[in-house]
Amino acid sequence: MTILVGYVPSPPGEAALRAAVEQARLRDEGVLVLNTSRGDAYVDPRLAGEPDLDRVVRELVAAGVPHEVRQLVRGRDAAEEIVDLATAEDVSMVVIGIRHRTPVGKLIMGSTAQEILLRVPCPVLAVKAD
Repeated sequence: MTILVGYVPSPPGEAALRAAVEQARLRDEGVLVLNTSRGDAYVDPRLAGEPDLDRVVRELVAAGVPHEVRQLVRGRDAAEEIVDLATAEDVSMVVIGIRHRTPVGKLIMGSTAQEILLRVPCPVLAVKAD
């Protein structure tokens, strides 16, 4: 089985990656890192893209966990991609990073974390940045 981590190049994304590696070690499983974009822009365009994902791969190799990294740019939101992948693959857990949003922000933008929590068929570990 595999630990699926939704990764974005941000403090919550880095926290999610660290937690996924920790869980993979505890469970003797691999890590599947998913970085996704709607195609218009990444969460942080200064950090996203191939160089950042190369760093992620180096960290996973150094951690000694089996891994795969996927970067999808298909015009879908992150929650849809994570839910679909968690359903299609042999995923035992999903790990996501969360951040504080105001009630108005949640109303206008929705909550990706909430959609993932309610729709994936396995446990979800939501972590905050340090």
